[in-house]
Amino acid sequence: MSSPRHVPVLLDRVVALLAPALEREGAVLIDATLGLGGHSEAVLTRIPQARVIGVDRDPSALELAGSRLEPFGDRFTGVHAVYDEIPEVMDDLGLDHVDAVLFDLGVSSMQLDVRERGFAYAEDAPLDMRMDKTTGRTAADVLNTYSAADLTRVLREYGEEKFARKIATAIVREREVEPFTTSARLVELLYAEIPAPARRTGGHPAKRTFQALRMEVNDELAVLRRAIPAAIDAIGTGGRVVVEAYHSLEDRLVKQAFTAATRSDVPEDLPFVPEGHEPAFRLVTRGSEKASPDEIAENPRAASVRLRAVERVAPTTRGVAS
Repeated sequence: MSSPRHVPVLLDRVVALLAPALEREGAVLIDATLGLGGHSEAVLTRIPQARVIGVDRDPSALELAGSRLEPFGDRFTGVHAVYDEIPEVMDDLGLDHVDAVLFDLGVSSMQLDVRERGFAYAEDAPLDMRMDKTTGRTAADVLNTYSAADLTRVLREYGEEKFARKIATAIVREREVEPFTTSARLVELLYAEIPAPARRTGGHPAKRTFQALRMEVNDELAVLRRAIPAAIDAIGTGGRVVVEAYHSLEDRLVKQAFTAATRSDVPEDLPFVPEGHEPAFRLVTRGSEKASPDEIAENPRAASVRLRAVERVAPTTRGVAS
């Protein structure tokens, strides 16, 4: 059943964090980033009481995961949606709450493995990078239409690229000669613009630029900024939200949303919390959890993961800060 290419990061730990919320008959997990369905398969296998709603914006991922999870019958439901559309997905399925929500952020192995998607820099491919190929602008559109200032911002903020301005200037210059269409030409430009000493450290010189373009094309931070509060609002008492982030900006957004949810609304200088004013949520993880050296050796993608979880401990009528 399992794809040999897809090893979910921190799989055992993620299932362990989800289990307390799902170990009752009819419990529902929203796997908000279904991908190839590795996490969902583990939950459905190990927690027989649970049902899973798998959400993905990528129709190809939904098709592959649907085939993989077909043996679980009506315990699995696939939904084509972006993960900030959790409230709409629940409305369509007649759910007023769910028991857990899981996010495994970033690009899936399936998207990296299919050359035509343009996510990988290791081989020449069209500069697409859309997680949903049916809609939106491509990476080529960004490269060929953004101003040098906007390209610099994207590369600096999302790629944490030190040479953002230099690269952006070169992109604007080179697109006047010929528009960018494939990844090989962009990789060639990056090798030319990033100084040799910098190329020798920090992995492939194209890694940061490709990450930045992917995040811009798919509007990932804006989607996440809406999705985490929506997930927190969606869970019932005893429910959990579990998030795996691989980028510092993503992890910061998750941390801020979880901190806001677990903060009491009484003044900080009050020596006690009056009854009825306790936070409705508690942090399940102490800070962010990281992968072990053994897991990183087995699955290099785990090197940058930051895992956080929050639990609703009481009903609330107060809005959750986003």
